[in-house]
Amino acid sequence: MATDTQTPLKVYWQPGCSSCLKTKEFLIANGMEFDSINVLEDERGFRELEAFGVKLVPIVARGSDWANGAVFRDVARVAGFEWAGHKILPPPDLIERIDGILVGARRFAAQIPEDALDTILPGRPRSYRQLAYHVFNIPDVFLDHVELDAPYTYEALISILPVDMVTKQDLLDYGAAVQSRLKAWWETAGHHTDFSQDGNVYYGDVSLHEVLERTGWHSGQHTRQLMLTLEKLGLSVDRPLGDGAFAGLPMPNNVWDNEATFD
Repeated sequence: MATDTQTPLKVYWQPGCSSCLKTKEFLIANGMEFDSINVLEDERGFRELEAFGVKLVPIVARGSDWANGAVFRDVARVAGFEWAGHKILPPPDLIERIDGILVGARRFAAQIPEDALDTILPGRPRSYRQLAYHVFNIPDVFLDHVELDAPYTYEALISILPVDMVTKQDLLDYGAAVQSRLKAWWETAGHHTDFSQDGNVYYGDVSLHEVLERTGWHSGQHTRQLMLTLEKLGLSVDRPLGDGAFAGLPMPNNVWDNEATFD
């Protein structure tokens, strides 16, 4: 079916959303112009999304045709251009990247002063504490999916803080537990897993290999944001993660957003 390129292309997003940023940068890199709709500031945003029967971002749409921004094949189809895909790191390398990201995230979360943990991020109703928890929760949701056959849903990745996660040490202990769980899974069932199988996730038709890659860069992008929060607090980041920590992952160019500043 031919794509209608006369109807304006729209991108629905919110600040600090790693997938939203990656989606916008993907379209820009492919020369696409679009109407940018920050759903937290533009009241029409969620009303228009309701017409598609969704309440999540990022969404890319032309008229009534839409796609979840997390699947670039679908985004390219809606936008009206061909996309050949990209090379994905082998699963062992992805596990190594995620492990290194979790080590860094735990180190950075430990630096946030206890009395600053509930500071709200700019333009986004998420605290520093919730941001750190989200970094750890992303691989935890992946592990629940592959180990316990739990549904991989948008709601699971909202990363609502458990009521018993009160102190910073609770947060750090959770991060350590997720890291240990990931290592244990990889050393047993993980490295025997067929990653070509259907990922069976909420955002589209992708392989489990693609879900693992997204687990890596998603946690990685929010870890970069953790480092940014430390800088904004006037703290020197303890052994910051450089480009090597994210090598081979499809990281966004910007850390926070290409339109909204971390201010």
